[in-house]
Amino acid sequence: MVARLKALGATPAHVGQGEVPWTVLADPEGNEFCVLEPREIYRDTGPIAAVVVDCADPRAMARFWDEALDWTLHEVTDNHAVLRSAKGVGPYLEFLRTPGVKTVPDRVHLDLLPYPGDDKPAEVARLRALGATDLDVGQGDVPWTCLADPEGHEFCVLAPS
Repeated sequence: MVARLKALGATPAHVGQGEVPWTVLADPEGNEFCVLEPREIYRDTGPIAAVVVDCADPRAMARFWDEALDWTLHEVTDNHAVLRSAKGVGPYLEFLRTPGVKTVPDRVHLDLLPYPGDDKPAEVARLRALGATDLDVGQGDVPWTCLADPEGHEFCVLAPS
């Protein structure tokens, strides 16, 4: 897998990981990602095992996103929090304590899709009540709403179909 990704343009990346059982690479634009060794926990996630978000307080992020998504909280410590769809499908959403404060916009963000028939303005109001804040990224007049979580990570609420 690592050789195939390097042939596609990925390069080795060093993010302070030290000796770990996975390989850290960067895509052609410099976005880091990890190629994991096989793990039982990720056996049925598909090719994306987890979306990992750097944060200052995994416990606080777990509280917000647990309520925001209504996903199952699998683990929460001072250094790491893990959530996954209550249906047990798709990748995990993981929050990893990292030093420093977020100072630049995220290169990757989450898009949330309300369930069919849900009221998007009510969903946006619910997320604001949980601690999300409005975000203007120059999106103009679009059918989605841009918000930020309590640590400033951007996400969008799409219009339900």
